[in-house]
Amino acid sequence: MLKHLTLNATLQGIQSSHNNIPLQHYRGIRYATIPGRFKKATAIDTWDNADIDCTRFGPNCPQNYVDVGYLLRIPESQDDVLNIAQDEFDCLSINVTTPLAETTPPTTLLPVIVWIHGGSQVVSFPPPSHKVSDPSKIVSQSAAIGKPVIFVTFNYRLNIFAFGDGNEVNLALKDQRLAIDWVTKHIAGFGGDKDNITLCGESAGAVYAHAHLCTSAPVKCGILQSGSLYLSPPLPTTRGTAFITSIDQQLRERSGQGLKDAPVADVLRQLAISNVNTLYLQEEPQLKGWEDRLTDVPELLIGDVEFESVIWRAGVESMTASEITAAFTHPKDPTLSQALLQAYHISPTRLAASRAGALDFLTDARFAWPSRTIANARSADALKTFRYVFDQPSPFQASARAHHGVDLLYLFEAYSDTFLTEGQRILGNVVRDKWIAFANGEAPWNESNCFAFGPFGLSAEIDNSGLGERRRVKAWDVLEKTEPDELVRIFFSLAGGRISLLN
Repeated sequence: MLKHLTLNATLQGIQSSHNNIPLQHYRGIRYATIPGRFKKATAIDTWDNADIDCTRFGPNCPQNYVDVGYLLRIPESQDDVLNIAQDEFDCLSINVTTPLAETTPPTTLLPVIVWIHGGSQVVSFPPPSHKVSDPSKIVSQSAAIGKPVIFVTFNYRLNIFAFGDGNEVNLALKDQRLAIDWVTKHIAGFGGDKDNITLCGESAGAVYAHAHLCTSAPVKCGILQSGSLYLSPPLPTTRGTAFITSIDQQLRERSGQGLKDAPVADVLRQLAISNVNTLYLQEEPQLKGWEDRLTDVPELLIGDVEFESVIWRAGVESMTASEITAAFTHPKDPTLSQALLQAYHISPTRLAASRAGALDFLTDARFAWPSRTIANARSADALKTFRYVFDQPSPFQASARAHHGVDLLYLFEAYSDTFLTEGQRILGNVVRDKWIAFANGEAPWNESNCFAFGPFGLSAEIDNSGLGERRRVKAWDVLEKTEPDELVRIFFSLAGGRISLLN
């Protein structure tokens, strides 16, 4: 039981123990209410002296089912298959995990990590209630090494319910800002320091985190794992309006009701029929010029995994070598076309090489090269930036490589007792140590170097030469000379409609 003063409520949480470290969990606390479909949420900041059950996770935003374990290669016998409730208007809840008071000085306010989950902006990947999202390992390790942190996760609106109706847009981003604001207002009641918040996200979660970091979110540090606004840049609202109109018309033809009125089940069915498997932020005024605005946060940690583009693999492998070659062909600059084709080994007569090269380009253009771009821009402004590469393969299927999302399995380490080798466990400990140190205001490694996690369970700092052995830095020089609009065109030619978490 926790008497929370600023919330004016008594919270009934649960206790657990991880590696002999006692923890407290407060789950499913509603941070905002949704007055109607496509309406901005309203913050909940007081409970009028109510008793609140915080023993269960709250409902997710309605979404079509995706097998979380598929991409992460979790064996079916071990997968945490959940029957999670979904509720369109009761899906904004927050979860707080803390070390118990006995393990931390009661007068010391602790650093806070706020986590935004990914999922292509259409699903919860993984949802906060999934085993892979359990922060117990991180929080217990932080207390054990004398650097305790509080970890916060939350739900937010997804897919078309977040995309908006053309009047209100980017509702996921607005929900998330309410959650971040809730943390600043109320985390002290859990022992957290509102002035020492690290905002962290993976994949689409990193896209959102980047958006918050360049729009003056009240946080001290940021961690971008496998994503940034370079992965999914804001697109013109005119494009969003056309998409909304199309879905609305198709829905009316099938169900007789449009997006604003159709039952949730009909809306989700239409999204599935229309193959809406990813979405994006719409270009509201505050997001314009984002490329030059990642300067509000003084410290940033950013990195990528070796095979990010696995999420497009099935789609790209359905393309012919001629189709791939055509995507790289610049209509006005044959010299640039030749440089790109050579850099990524694209040829109309070599199918296997062209498919592999297309996937390499997607990894570079949307993940790896942006990490360098962001780091260089921040370095010019004397802002601390720590870069990493994650090259440790899947613990379940090494042939799947260090694929998109695999770092979650090591950061949260949900399956250590059954599947991880000793080297993999050590690597997971190193990942958490570095994230915990960063959240505590320490330099996780020498800023002039990059940190490499894996392969073979080994971790170490590497210099530029070492980075060149692991990433296609020479190809990045070609990307550097390519106009941003041209990179976007190539990306959509290769990736448009081809993303899938079932790869």
